[in-house]
Amino acid sequence: MMKKKSISASKASLVLFLCQMISALDVPLDSKLLEELSQPPTITQQSPKDYIVDPRENIVIQCEAKGKPPPSFSWTRNGTHFDIDKDAQVTMKPNSGTLVINIMNGGKAEAYEGVYQCTARNERGAAISNNIVIRPSRSPLWTKEKLEPNQVREGDSLVLHCRPPVGLPPPIIFWMDNAFQRLPQSERVSQGLNGDLYFSNVQPEDTREDYICYARFNHTQTIQQKQPISVKVFSTKPVTERQPILLTPTGSTSTKVELRGNVLLLECIAAGLPTPVIRWIKEGGELPVNRTFFENFKKTLKIIDVSEADSGNYKCIARNMLGSVHHVISVTVKAAPYWITAPRNLVLSPGEDGTLICRANGNPKPNISWFANGVPIAIAPEDPSRKVDGDTIIFSHVQERSSAVYQCNASNEYGYLLANAFVNVLAEPPRVLTPANKLYQVIADSPALLDCAYFGSPKPEIEWFKGVKGSILRGNEYVFHDNGTLEIPVAQKDSTGTYTCVARNELGKVQNEVRLEVKDPTMIIKQPEYKVIQRYGQVSFECIIKHDSTLLPTVIWLKDNDELPDDERFLVGKDNLTIMNVTDKDDGTYTCIVNTTLDSVSASAVLTVVAAPPTPAIIYARPNPPFDLELTGQLERSVELSWIPGDENNSPIKNFVIEYEDGLHEPGVWHYQTEVPGTQTTVQLKLSPYVNYSFRVIAVNEIGRSQPSEPSEQYLTKSANPDENPSNVQGIGSEPDNLVITWESLKGFQSNGPGLQYKVSWRQKDVDDEWTSVIVANVSKYIVSGTPTFVPYEIKVQALNDLGYAPEPSEVIGHSGEDLPMVAPGNVQVHVINSTLAKVHWDPVPLKTVRGHLQGYKVYYWKVQSLSRRSRRHVEKKILTFRGNKTFGMLPGLEPYSSYKLNVRVVNGKGEGPASPDKVFKTPEGVPSSPSFLKITNPTLDSLTLEWGSPTHPNGVLTSYILKFQPINNTHELGPLVEIRIPANESSLILKNLNYSTRYKFYFNAQTSVGSGSQITEEAVTIMDEAGILRPAVGAGKGYSEILFATSPVMHTVRPTFYKVQPLYPRIRNVTTAAAETYANISWEYEGPDHANFYVEYGVAGSKEDWKKEIVNGSRSFFVLKGLTPGTAYKVRVGAEGLSGFRSSEDVFETGPAMASRQIDIATQGWFIGLMCAVALLILILLIVCFIRRNKGGKYPVKEKEDAHADPEIQPMKEDDGTFGEYRSLESDAEDHKPLKKGSRTPSDRTVKKEDSDDSLVDYGEGVNGQFNEDGSFIGQYSGKKEKEPAEGNESSEAPSPVNAMNSFV
Repeated sequence: MMKKKSISASKASLVLFLCQMISALDVPLDSKLLEELSQPPTITQQSPKDYIVDPRENIVIQCEAKGKPPPSFSWTRNGTHFDIDKDAQVTMKPNSGTLVINIMNGGKAEAYEGVYQCTARNERGAAISNNIVIRPSRSPLWTKEKLEPNQVREGDSLVLHCRPPVGLPPPIIFWMDNAFQRLPQSERVSQGLNGDLYFSNVQPEDTREDYICYARFNHTQTIQQKQPISVKVFSTKPVTERQPILLTPTGSTSTKVELRGNVLLLECIAAGLPTPVIRWIKEGGELPVNRTFFENFKKTLKIIDVSEADSGNYKCIARNMLGSVHHVISVTVKAAPYWITAPRNLVLSPGEDGTLICRANGNPKPNISWFANGVPIAIAPEDPSRKVDGDTIIFSHVQERSSAVYQCNASNEYGYLLANAFVNVLAEPPRVLTPANKLYQVIADSPALLDCAYFGSPKPEIEWFKGVKGSILRGNEYVFHDNGTLEIPVAQKDSTGTYTCVARNELGKVQNEVRLEVKDPTMIIKQPEYKVIQRYGQVSFECIIKHDSTLLPTVIWLKDNDELPDDERFLVGKDNLTIMNVTDKDDGTYTCIVNTTLDSVSASAVLTVVAAPPTPAIIYARPNPPFDLELTGQLERSVELSWIPGDENNSPIKNFVIEYEDGLHEPGVWHYQTEVPGTQTTVQLKLSPYVNYSFRVIAVNEIGRSQPSEPSEQYLTKSANPDENPSNVQGIGSEPDNLVITWESLKGFQSNGPGLQYKVSWRQKDVDDEWTSVIVANVSKYIVSGTPTFVPYEIKVQALNDLGYAPEPSEVIGHSGEDLPMVAPGNVQVHVINSTLAKVHWDPVPLKTVRGHLQGYKVYYWKVQSLSRRSRRHVEKKILTFRGNKTFGMLPGLEPYSSYKLNVRVVNGKGEGPASPDKVFKTPEGVPSSPSFLKITNPTLDSLTLEWGSPTHPNGVLTSYILKFQPINNTHELGPLVEIRIPANESSLILKNLNYSTRYKFYFNAQTSVGSGSQITEEAVTIMDEAGILRPAVGAGKGYSEILFATSPVMHTVRPTFYKVQPLYPRIRNVTTAAAETYANISWEYEGPDHANFYVEYGVAGSKEDWKKEIVNGSRSFFVLKGLTPGTAYKVRVGAEGLSGFRSSEDVFETGPAMASRQIDIATQGWFIGLMCAVALLILILLIVCFIRRNKGGKYPVKEKEDAHADPEIQPMKEDDGTFGEYRSLESDAEDHKPLKKGSRTPSDRTVKKEDSDDSLVDYGEGVNGQFNEDGSFIGQYSGKKEKEPAEGNESSEAPSPVNAMNSFV
């Protein structure tokens, strides 16, 4: 008995609890002892709390209890005493408290509804049952209602309501037809949890008149049927597709409360066409693994065995190709009370101390109330030995009168728990329950366990002696168990003898003797050996054993682990097995097994039957797998594995590899454990708790690895606290007001026991705050809400299982969620270094305003405008990021002579903060880029015309252009370099007084005040004077002042004069039309930049309709308008894409009249045939004349015009036949001033300008009569193309073709 000590009141509970653990008695389950000891009543069987009975059968309310002396029983009904003697329908079973209410003989079940409670009582106390609520089951009929037929449009949604009668318990609902066949259900048609039938969209095949809802009441085994519902689907074409809407639940959010341990069912059914697909997610978490199931075509989410960790927002999303809709169900998991520590029976000795502890949990937290013998403890008879402290009753110095049965009631709004626990105060002298002189026999070197089962109150002390008068046993060679057993871990021969067990307490003393005999182990001293025998020979296997003389061994032989064949050829001797007349069927493994009452040993050998004596050739192969794996010395964290090696097949075994399988967590998966040298056949293996181990061994030699051995027997290690905690613990906020704690979960074998959970703890760093903790399971993430923005937290995650906690985990530092920075950097300064580089400075923002991890600063800068062009353009902002806490940065790649703006922003993990005020800075001038182009045109004997474009990037104010040029001779040697400075506002010039037939190289660049830009180069050649005389220049007679002088073939260094020419602005002129009945060919001349894209606009003349527009393919200067109305006047104009408002002047033309439907074929008229013959004769004469003149070197006026004009123009077409007009020289026009011939057209201003070209489109292709096809192409366009002019500008004449001659003639 424990000594009394003076302790403080604050430590009383703890000390008394330890006293209970030390002093409370365990009563052995010995039938004789139990019959002799007094015991308060204990309820052993009772009916369920909510007991629904069949109203047609007798009601049986169970209440069974045990105790010494046997208890008596009484009942209360609805809180008052229930006198069963006064009710003839109620009887109580003999020696039992079970009530039988006779309903089948006239009783009414409804009359016995109520709350019943049983009390079992004897002289030691009273135990009570739960409150048993008796309710008869009900299966009411369906109320009659008039059901109107459902007329539904195809594709619409439909809900058929079931509305079953309210029964007890609720019925099971299903839908069937008149033939009692279940209606098929699918993603489109399904039954909801409320029993209604939902159609996401109806189809024509849904039309039927027998939709019937059935309700099955299981308690009464009855089925009720609702009246049939008629559905008729009518079709409308087309069927309108619709995006999803929710049929149930309604609205965007709803709530759901479920109790811990129950099944959570959430439902979403949607309408839509096509049929929507349902998907479920949990906001801020994952759906629990292994507990989540989807039913009813994923419309129902089912989570079994829910816990508080399953609370949260669950979102269902219905989606089809037209859109989606969602609904959020907020789930709250409450909990009826459940036990943490239920009170346990307490057996004490007089004067001892003890405690009853009743701890329960729930949501909300349950209230704990105590009863003594069924009476609230506050009004129960006083007991000075007890004190109630919340959920604990403390007993001090108990006496026999303190025996009682105590009830603990834990209740909240969702239920209650009631537990009976008795305090039985006994004063009993020691008793030894182990039979006297019991004999124990063990094999040497194995453990010996000698029992001494005992009982006494107070708890006796046990001592062991060897021999009748031996000294008390002590030391490390013995292990004394709490139940009185003496263990000798390694029994030796000298351990044999008599052992005495002595049990004593203050009421007495008793002893008992047992005997131990240690036997020699059984051994096979001559094992059977591997044999190779020729067919029809004789073979013998030996099995010579050694055993203890007092043990009787039995020897059994097996073939391939089975009994020997029933064949007289097999002869079993005392120590051998002989096989006569060996056949091929005898091939196999033979095992000798020796058994005694205490041990068993075996040995095996293989018999190989061959047709002829084996050859002595050596065969090297992988070793055979080891066998006979055995586990010995099983401890909690280690075991010894031994095996017998297989045949090494002529290659020594180098090592053995040991693998293990965890049948509890990863069955079928083998893992590497260790390896040992090939000379070793045993190994001590370290084990982990709560793992169901199996081992196998693989032998390895030079050839390779053997097949794995057969697995060893399984060994399940005991559970223990986890050894380690989760790794990779992190705390990172996903929102400004939360902290997301994540970790890597432990593997299955790391749990060390069942019920793996994680205790997640956190507290704000550098704040005097307590740890906040929560225990979660089956997750690797926990979200803490309502945190301040970006503050550090200390975080730790500790593993625990049903046995306890892992070691204290280390703390990590995390941060709650970041938010955007609050302030912008200040004092932004810009220092311009040069025209393309600037340096920006700023003051850092206070770290508290960053509200996150400072990642750096971003500088946004953009060009506002160029100071040289004064034109704004699309603002393209550029961004430079400077990492860390830098306060300056360089801005490269700026454009010179430009105005820029910039601002600076601080950046954290969430994003960017506000921008600083825009800072304006300007870059100085730089050197310009090269001129955009340089063209050299109009080469003459002594002049070249230069045209250029201003630089794309002037990078400042242009001050001038620099032109340098020099001649190049035939050997590519360069002559003297001439430099000319040109004003910046010029875009062209004419160089005069150059050498004829000479190549020049030109270098051209622009200048600003900073310096010269990059140059552009070009080469050109003046033309050769074939006649040896000087011709007038192109610009002669146009008002330009020119100095003319004769040139010689040699180069000269005299600086030439140059003149400004008129700038060439883009323009379109000489728009000409050639119209037919339903189409017209439009041609024009274009002056301006290359690569213009043209379009033709046309409309009916005099009409106010909008112009019609046709795009010209490529850069052609002609187009065919098709689909015109015959005999109609049209207006037309030509424009160029990309040149705003740039078009030609309008021209008007008229299409030809429509041809009569009937025409006379003039080809058959005689007069026409004669005329054609005459024309042919004249053409022949003309061809002969032209050929003669050509040979004499004569020229046509057309040729002279071609020499004078490099660019051809389109000649007007005749109006009557669509042919081209005649060629005429400008000289003859100037001399004669004759009007144009009939059929020609003048420009729109009714004048003919001398400088305009009159060239014909025949220059582009010599087609017959110059006519057009309807697609705008020339007939015979490529039949007679002119050769290109030489690079030097020389021309070559060409003999006129017969076709050209014909055109001129006509």
